[in-house]
Amino acid sequence: MAIVTKNVEVAGRRLSIETGRVAEQANGAVILRQGDSVVLSTAVMSKEPRVGVDFFPLTCDYEEKLYAVGKIPGAFMRREGRPSETAIIASRLTDRPLRPLFPDMFRLDVQVVSTVLSADQENDPTILSINGASTALTISNIPWAGPVGAVRMGFLDGALVVNPPTSRMADSDLDLVVAGTADAILMVEAGAKGVTEKTVVDALQMAHEAIKQLCAAQVELQQQIGKPKYQYTPPTYPEQVVEVVSEYLALRLDQAAFGPDKAAREAATDELRKKTIAELGARFPEHVDILGKLFDKKLKDRVRERIVEEGVRIDGRGLKDVREITVEVGVLPRTHGSGLFTRGQTQALTIATLGSMSDKQKLDGLGVEEFKRYMHHYNFPPFSVGEARPLRGPGRREIGHGALAERALLAVIPSVDEWPYTMRLVSEILSSNGSTSMASVCGSTLSLMDAGVPIKAPVAGIAMGLVTREGKFAVLTDIQGVEDNLGDMDFKVAGTKDGITALQMDIKIKGLPHEILAQALEQAREARLFVLDKMLAVLPEPRTELSPYAPRITTIHINPDKIRDIIGPGGKMIRKITEETGASIDVEDDGSVYIAAADQEAGQRAIDWIKGLTDEIEVGKIYKGKVVRIMPFGAFVEVLPNQDGLVHISKLTDHRVERVEEVANVGDEIVVKATEVDSQGRLNLSRQAAIEELTAKGEPIEEKIDKEAMAVALASPPPPPRESSFGGRDRGGRNGGGGGRPRR
Repeated sequence: MAIVTKNVEVAGRRLSIETGRVAEQANGAVILRQGDSVVLSTAVMSKEPRVGVDFFPLTCDYEEKLYAVGKIPGAFMRREGRPSETAIIASRLTDRPLRPLFPDMFRLDVQVVSTVLSADQENDPTILSINGASTALTISNIPWAGPVGAVRMGFLDGALVVNPPTSRMADSDLDLVVAGTADAILMVEAGAKGVTEKTVVDALQMAHEAIKQLCAAQVELQQQIGKPKYQYTPPTYPEQVVEVVSEYLALRLDQAAFGPDKAAREAATDELRKKTIAELGARFPEHVDILGKLFDKKLKDRVRERIVEEGVRIDGRGLKDVREITVEVGVLPRTHGSGLFTRGQTQALTIATLGSMSDKQKLDGLGVEEFKRYMHHYNFPPFSVGEARPLRGPGRREIGHGALAERALLAVIPSVDEWPYTMRLVSEILSSNGSTSMASVCGSTLSLMDAGVPIKAPVAGIAMGLVTREGKFAVLTDIQGVEDNLGDMDFKVAGTKDGITALQMDIKIKGLPHEILAQALEQAREARLFVLDKMLAVLPEPRTELSPYAPRITTIHINPDKIRDIIGPGGKMIRKITEETGASIDVEDDGSVYIAAADQEAGQRAIDWIKGLTDEIEVGKIYKGKVVRIMPFGAFVEVLPNQDGLVHISKLTDHRVERVEEVANVGDEIVVKATEVDSQGRLNLSRQAAIEELTAKGEPIEEKIDKEAMAVALASPPPPPRESSFGGRDRGGRNGGGGGRPRR
């Protein structure tokens, strides 16, 4: 097969699409390259449908290979294992714009795999994955109504930017992934730092112009080397059976399917479905297998008709009404923070746990970021929807919802300098009836505030829906699960009172006009402010006191050259401090030291110990020190742990003394002033200068001098003159001199 290459310019940067070189047995395969980022995307379709499958079995996988950035995996086996959260989110981003464009009731297996072969950490492989998957499907024989293009939008220096370099995204106020066809947008995923709704709409319009270029390039490639499409004809239903089902349900469906209580609606709807199959199955035994499908179709049509034509939702609410909200905080006694958020029959309990910087998560992926200190995890147990099934680890849905809630609050999390904690939030979904991810956003805000985290602003979230019918549409606020399943859009919006912090939109129809998106964003803003008011009425601001069970973290800064003194040989010193004080200590390369301890006294002991090891004497500063040694010519005073200096006998007081013991003895605590560090690094001190300065300032002179020990020392004969280690022969302590050295 001949190698064919297509180049397209997007925002002044070249994207290369190549096919025919590799993976020739796949239905479609392309290599996309931008800069030094290279992604292989393949699409494969099974030859026969799986037996008994009543859904479209599409699988999209995003494979991160650490060789792409020159890394060896850190796992024990030294090979890639289960996908990272980043890879799972990229898989979802690839899946979501592709799925709506497959034929209705298509049942052949389709697998799309994007493998990152090289990553330059400037050109995003996730965007290449979406475009590559679309191109592989477009040139293949798989029936699909694409192509789809995707771009990432940033907002840098006050301007929107298409596909900004990854290294600049940390400075961007907007991180928006947009995918769509040449006609309309299909998928939106975003994190933001409080941008306005207008900024988002402008970004979507700019993104769509770039998407049109990408779609045009794929169409040209398809026309050049594309395979003929597999002919798929959706099954049809006999008109007579369709009419009978419609007549049978005409007077029954509204009574069963509409009502305020989810459980009652579901029970009545299930009962009506069984009766429909049983009674009409007796009349049409040869079509009994399609009666359930016709019932589901009629239910969907009726719900959509009443919403669009009558403005009546399934639970009786108006189009803009938010369900009843209740808010509780501090519901768990031993956790660091907790918030229980209930909206209708959706309920999320979020727990905040504070940890030291050593608890931050290490990321083993292709990105530049190696650690993160703020994590949000989302759990969806089966009891939340009244089901009994085995408990498993988090799936793609749980990881995706957790990432969305994490992104929603990331913009308001205080920096390390402001709040030197690692934060883990866990949202336990206790009851589900639509928009659990946005409930977990609200619960997360409450739990962080309950834990005393000084977030920059509270965040709330709301899920919007859309129903279209015969050219008309209705935008729904705060959708339930059934409105998500039967509707055309799931649009989640989170933000503060001033702007948006996260977006996620999935479309089940073939695109959405900008005008509908703008209306949905404005309607979501109104609902978000309503929810925020409910939350702030219970807890208007973060608590000023931490839980008694949360660690207290103190940050001190030392000279980076002193780090080795804290660590000690083989980590001996830091282990000793930790064992004897019970504090947790994290040392950064820039000299930042984080001391965490639930016991304030233990934390202070660790702080004092570290300061003693690292503090440097400041000439001109007054210290309170302990006399550790007496010599005829003066007293050695320890002013910092393991650091002492000499107070010459002439500097002990403002009058002449014959013996040091007339003023102080070993063990006494006296005030001294650091007067000099000489050329040999020896420290000279003066008690006289310290007393004079304190007296002039009117400050107390706090000393502890043992008078009884002084009297005993003065009663004994003075020692004979001796050779001084700091100079010539000392005569009564008056001729020797020199300062002390730090003791290690």
